Amino acid sequence: MSTFPGPDFDENHNPWQVQGTDLKYQNLWIRVREDRIINPAGNPGIYGVVSMKNKALGIIPVDADGNTWLVGQYRYTLNEYSWEIPMGGGPVELDILESAQRELREETGLLAGRWTNIMRLHTSNSVTDEEGFVFLAQDLTQGETEPEETEDLRLWKLPLSEAVQLVMDNRITDAISVAGLLKAARLLGS
Repeated sequence: MSTFPGPDFDENHNPWQVQGTDLKYQNLWIRVREDRIINPAGNPGIYGVVSMKNKALGIIPVDADGNTWLVGQYRYTLNEYSWEIPMGGGPVELDILESAQRELREETGLLAGRWTNIMRLHTSNSVTDEEGFVFLAQDLTQGETEPEETEDLRLWKLPLSEAVQLVMDNRITDAISVAGLLKAARLLGS
């Protein structure tokens, strides 16, 4: 049995002290800064942080027969092909549900009559402040895709249980896809 760390434990205590911040780089999607800090041991140092200008949004569409859709694309940063749930970014000032609905429509052509926010997650919290959300989209209607110019996408419709097996076989490695598929399968009993 696990026990909580104790009565004196304060989750909100920040042991880091920021002495100053320098913006190193930014573009339309990210901002990179270097903070001059005093670390929890009391020693000076630097900490690099990548701040995202969008929320990460993943969508797991599931039809009445228990099928889902994966999106395949070549990922420039990895230099390899990747199968993922439909996903994208939504500007931080916009409603995340509206952005998720747009991403699902653009990438798969699907519209959903029922949306459930099933997860909030941080993708790599040691270097980025990226916050992600995963939605379950149900009561689906097929429409036309509207991919962005940077997307060369392939769609794969398959049973949710098979998508989970791709996670277990390390064929789906994207963090939001892995977490979202496993949680959706658990929630749906797949």
